[in-house]
Amino acid sequence: MARFNVVLPQMGESVTEATITNWLKNVGDSIEVDEAIVEIATDKVDSEVPSEVSGTLVQVNFSEEEVAQVGDVIAVIETSDIEETALDTEVQAAPQQNAPIETATDDTSATNETEVVEQVKEIEQNITQTTAQLKPQITANSEGRFYSPLVRKIAREENVSESELNQIKGSGLEGRVTKNDILQYIDSRSSSVSSTPVAENTNNVPQPEEQTRASVAPAAPVININSSDEIIELNRMAKLTSEHMTKSLATSAHVQSFIEVDVTNLVEWRNRVKDEFYKREGEKLTFTPFFIEAVARALKNFPMLNISFDGERIIKKSAINIGMAAALADGNLIVPVIKNADQLNLVGLAKKVNELAHNARNGKLKPDDVKDGTYTVTNVGSFGSVFGTPIINQPQVGILALGAIRKMPAVISTEEGDFIGIRSKMFLSHSYDHRIVNGALGGSFIKFIAEHLESWDVSAKI
Repeated sequence: MARFNVVLPQMGESVTEATITNWLKNVGDSIEVDEAIVEIATDKVDSEVPSEVSGTLVQVNFSEEEVAQVGDVIAVIETSDIEETALDTEVQAAPQQNAPIETATDDTSATNETEVVEQVKEIEQNITQTTAQLKPQITANSEGRFYSPLVRKIAREENVSESELNQIKGSGLEGRVTKNDILQYIDSRSSSVSSTPVAENTNNVPQPEEQTRASVAPAAPVININSSDEIIELNRMAKLTSEHMTKSLATSAHVQSFIEVDVTNLVEWRNRVKDEFYKREGEKLTFTPFFIEAVARALKNFPMLNISFDGERIIKKSAINIGMAAALADGNLIVPVIKNADQLNLVGLAKKVNELAHNARNGKLKPDDVKDGTYTVTNVGSFGSVFGTPIINQPQVGILALGAIRKMPAVISTEEGDFIGIRSKMFLSHSYDHRIVNGALGGSFIKFIAEHLESWDVSAKI
């Protein structure tokens, strides 16, 4: 066995470092020659680093979002010696080949000899097959250009011919075509086709397969760009968010329910105890834990909103994991998840909310912090919005938007009659997947949350 160091390649004269954005392979995974190992981002371009050898990834030296310098060893691949492996196979098979043969009678000696010959042939065949399997699988065309499996896969899905591939100018190492190269080519091809007038001819009518593909992934609109216009490239997170939101709208039948909530008692109680809470716990008491607690209770009472739906099956989740959507300083969106939220009291929820919010702002969230959510809450009121119509976070079936809390004149009903008073009110907006959640369930769910918040006990102890 030998070890091969994967180094961060030079990606331009002025580029000295790159950010590791996404490991495409994990430690222990097998890797083929020219297969992409990791995605990286520089201030100029996003790219992939391909492997120059086949083998097994045994070491990763940089985590995602870490910055590496050009020439740094970012990973280590353990390679196999083909001849040594084939020899080992032959040696292991040798005892069968050279095993002593018991003395046989004249009638059976010919039969035994035939069996031995057949065993030897079978062993030789196994050695040949093993050697062939261990040879590097190189993805190259007749012109000697190498394409990663990812590029090949995209080409097949988008019907990019071999001749078209050969015409794409690669920006990767040694001029190799990267994922971004082929995607840009596909976008430019779609734009040129959509902008080219087509003569009226029955032969140009798209076939059913083409019509389906066009309806699922419409071509991007052609935009005229002036020399004075500023072009801002999307970073990786923004691209993923865009794809995720578009996919959600295309997947779920979104419908919304809205309800106004009087949170006067809750606001007054929180204002009264927040200083005491900070002195005792060392944590700020925001409004978010109250809403997370209300949603957790609602999901226990309405478990058919704590589900995922794949179009044919309902997957009823055993854990209540509530995501809280957060907007980052750079405008991107991230959703850290509070695991088993129904098992935490108000103090525990406050600590967890503050911890996740702090880590999100400082880029310290771990992969486990943003996965396995079963329902999401987003606070649109933090920007002054009264209510919103949020997009469902797939594969969940519901999301709750919290509007701004405002002081408003309201009718107060008492035993002595109705009066006008100043109350703290807000709107809750519940978006849910109407394929599987009907209006009665969606409306009952948000009503339960409203009643829980309105009935807050002002004499409760923190």
